[in-house]
Amino acid sequence: MDTQVWIVIIVLMGGVIIFLGALLYTQKHRSEELRDRFGPEYDRTLRERGSQKQAEDELEARERRVTRLKIVPLSPADAARFSEAWRSVQNRFVDNPRGAVAEADRQVTELMNRRGYPTGDFEQRAADLSVSHAAVIEHYREAHVIARRAETDGADTETLRRAIVHYRAIFDELLEVQQNEPRVQSTERKETSSWKAKIGRDIFRRPI
Repeated sequence: MDTQVWIVIIVLMGGVIIFLGALLYTQKHRSEELRDRFGPEYDRTLRERGSQKQAEDELEARERRVTRLKIVPLSPADAARFSEAWRSVQNRFVDNPRGAVAEADRQVTELMNRRGYPTGDFEQRAADLSVSHAAVIEHYREAHVIARRAETDGADTETLRRAIVHYRAIFDELLEVQQNEPRVQSTERKETSSWKAKIGRDIFRRPI
């Protein structure tokens, strides 16, 4: 082959190498962004799907779905109403733990609905919430499991207490008030750190 042919081959090979390098970099960057955004939810989805591509495709699909939803913050009046409702849940726990757990589940669902989240299938609710609230979504799943057990009297009082704590984590996270309005404080100050910091806190030391 003459020199010109070799030059063309070398240029083509160089282009392929550059393209593959750019593709690998893009995929790595995509994975890092998703892992950083979803935290433990990324690993959970990866375990369920068994494939990094399938897991990341699902997480991106969640993002696209939630982007199309009209998620709104609460008005101060709504925030005050929900905070009072939660205090009633906690007070009810003393005399009726199972009833309090059922009411906590209902309050979280109602709060989601008020914020603009669809409230149909539980797994879809959890998937939607994981996009913006990945730090506490596992609390929601744990609470849901206990709540289902409680329906058949399959949970003791301490287990039910944990369910209330789990529900409170997602409840506090969703209690977001409109900006430029006085923020209504819940019974405890809401932490606003990253999901990594939230995962590290000992939420079970908080009173219900």
